[in-house]
Amino acid sequence: MSRFSCRPLGFLVTGFSWLLLAALAGFTILIGWIHGTPLPSWLKLVHVHAALIGGILQLMVGGLLASQSHSAQGDRTPSDSHLLLFVTLNAATAALLMGFGLGNMRIVGLAGIVVIGVALSLASTAWQYTRQHRAEPASSSWLYRFSLLALLAGLGLGDAMAFRFMPEFYAHARLLHLHIILLGFVTLAIIGLTHRLLPIILHAELYSPRLATLVMRLLPVGFAVLIGGFITSSLQLELAVGGLLVISIGLYAYNLLRTWIGSGQRGNAASDHLLVATFFLVLTMIMGVLIGANAFPQLPILPFGSLHLAAYTHMALIGFILQTVVGALSYGIPEMLATSRVPSKKKQGLYREQLTAIMNRWRTVQLTGLSLGTMSFGLLAAMTWNFSLTSLSIQIATWITVGLLLGSLTLFTAKLAWVVRARPSN
Repeated sequence: MSRFSCRPLGFLVTGFSWLLLAALAGFTILIGWIHGTPLPSWLKLVHVHAALIGGILQLMVGGLLASQSHSAQGDRTPSDSHLLLFVTLNAATAALLMGFGLGNMRIVGLAGIVVIGVALSLASTAWQYTRQHRAEPASSSWLYRFSLLALLAGLGLGDAMAFRFMPEFYAHARLLHLHIILLGFVTLAIIGLTHRLLPIILHAELYSPRLATLVMRLLPVGFAVLIGGFITSSLQLELAVGGLLVISIGLYAYNLLRTWIGSGQRGNAASDHLLVATFFLVLTMIMGVLIGANAFPQLPILPFGSLHLAAYTHMALIGFILQTVVGALSYGIPEMLATSRVPSKKKQGLYREQLTAIMNRWRTVQLTGLSLGTMSFGLLAAMTWNFSLTSLSIQIATWITVGLLLGSLTLFTAKLAWVVRARPSN
């Protein structure tokens, strides 16, 4: 049975593969949108859920299992094999996407139940992991626990929508489902991860643990009240809480920036992507408040359509979430491979340096392409205020956006494959 196993690395590689699949679907949607080519409506649902369930959720599961294994120093124990969990999660993701493709919401609902079961099966592990780290300065345990509850609530709400339990409240439920998953689960979990990971990468202490603790107490409360504003359709409440969240995220970014400056390090691929992701998070929060202000019926400053909404959401999905994923994998994969492939701790450092050097190759090209690709998507949406979709300027901007993002993802994927295949040198 030892031949059939799945360790945390399998979750990470497969999760990133789902993200690549979702990215290709997204490029197809964008190009079809600009060229006026009719595409099936289910493709957007496949794009979003492949990224969030197959990609982000699976990456976080892999990260949790890897952290648990590292804490237990039990990299070779039988309990480290999670084949059933791996197969169940990926089969449920495939069934979920197939249900959307076929327009069969019963399949979607049943697959969603399986995904909820996967999340519940890991709940005790995640809860125990956060308890082990509660005593640490600037512990993210409160943030992780809140994000776990948000995940379960968001998945449960999505399943209720699939089974049509609340058809009269479908619009509110859809908005709530999306924001609970993206804000309550993904964003808070990533903030907790970055607080813990960046100082390790930079070999430095966090600039201000007290400031980090304040931020990690404010954010869950702020996001919960913001979601309440979405439920009650109170734009004034959304803007007030949005302003508080902008300040909180600004303090979070300031703490990380001072940590980087104080480390005296030039940085590497991992830290570069995490810091740029933080910049995009701040930018996204500010844009969210401005978009909310623009929604006031008395002051509609600019028209805001579907393409503008897509550009705004992808400022978070690509600029913040994907940048964080690339940064975390740039550090985590070499660390995991060095620990699992080299028994001698003395020799692990040499192998780790070998793998890290690969991940740092062409990091400027990779970081620039991903960042400019994200910004050019926003510029593309802004250009539609002055140009029609059929204009040459819009067509050129579209292909530049796709080219930058696709090129950067291809480069990182090639380096990831290179690292996984690289063996310790003599």
